[in-house]
Amino acid sequence: MKIAIIGGGAAGMMAAATISEKQSDAEVFLIERNPELGKKVMLTGGGRCNLTTGIPDLSLVLNRYPRGGKFLNSAMRNFPPEDVRNFFEEHGVGLKVEEDMRVFPASDESRDVVDVFGRIFSKNNNVHVVLSRPVQEVSKQDSGFLLTCGGLKIEADKLIITTGGKEGGGHDFAKYFGHHVSPLAPSLNALVIKEEWTHELAGVSIERARLSVGKNSFVGPFVFTHKGVSGPAVFAISSMTAFDNPTQLTIDFAPDMTFPEFEAAFKKEVVDNPKKLFRNTASMFMPKSVADVLCEREYLEKKHNGEISKGQMTKMIELIKHFPLTISGRVPGDEFVTAGGIYLDEINPRTMESKLCSGLYFAGEVLNIDGVTGGFNLQAAWATGRLAGESACE
Repeated sequence: MKIAIIGGGAAGMMAAATISEKQSDAEVFLIERNPELGKKVMLTGGGRCNLTTGIPDLSLVLNRYPRGGKFLNSAMRNFPPEDVRNFFEEHGVGLKVEEDMRVFPASDESRDVVDVFGRIFSKNNNVHVVLSRPVQEVSKQDSGFLLTCGGLKIEADKLIITTGGKEGGGHDFAKYFGHHVSPLAPSLNALVIKEEWTHELAGVSIERARLSVGKNSFVGPFVFTHKGVSGPAVFAISSMTAFDNPTQLTIDFAPDMTFPEFEAAFKKEVVDNPKKLFRNTASMFMPKSVADVLCEREYLEKKHNGEISKGQMTKMIELIKHFPLTISGRVPGDEFVTAGGIYLDEINPRTMESKLCSGLYFAGEVLNIDGVTGGFNLQAAWATGRLAGESACE
């Protein structure tokens, strides 16, 4: 059996490794347009490779996908995060789970993750890695598939497409076979904020806040930047609104308290400590640098609690629980993820095989699947690549 895989990223490498280890006599052609495999994998997590998540509850993991969570159920149960961690550890990569449940190589070197696949492929002469050769044409033959890439023609019984989320390439091949592709949009963006005074807070990290855009909200950490806001909670919100053009971001600096609970706690602190600087009271509920900026903008930086009017206190409570900012644009975040892709109702979720073309499989970001930051996008790539590889072997 001959199996061709277009795309040498996470899903493609995992599909090829799975075939090599489960059916070593199958001939595999892993075709990558770049001069090396796993180029994008090595960029994730700031070069450290956030390769999966440490969250044990699979239902919570599947909830981290704005698009594709339900579709991923079979692939994730077949190759859950725990199995992904075991796979890399068994292949010589020590791992660590950080406090936010992100999983990295213990070395903090993404190269260690990609090198796993190089070692697997080098042990099997039936695995052919074809680099620096973009696939120009694919066609369906009576006996399978014919691929043309840089003057090289490859015949295969099965074809797996794992070209990622960028426009063209895999999506064009999918359309050739009758598939449909949804609109595409960048995901996991930092947000540009119109209010320039917030740039004074550049570098200030918020450990936990609720960010909301319309009906979408997410609780997590974020950081102020010289352009606006960034970090995990911001990336999650940008992913949820990838196809929208949001203009208003609301921040709740006390997400674990309802408005009445917070109002009562804040007022009590003010009343019980009349000689305390109001900005110091405010800083009990948010980072001091943020409290100082807010109090300065409201001309309260030198006032004590006993000098604060009812209206001023009400306004500060409102600002802490519903702090409004104006979104004026998006900028690339730490990860490069595309929302949108091949419509999932055209793919069998139990095999990753096309419902329109027998012997054709898809995996990874080429599908209409994307997750929030935290290792979820690579986890989806490993899981769908694994399932596609296993299914193509049968």
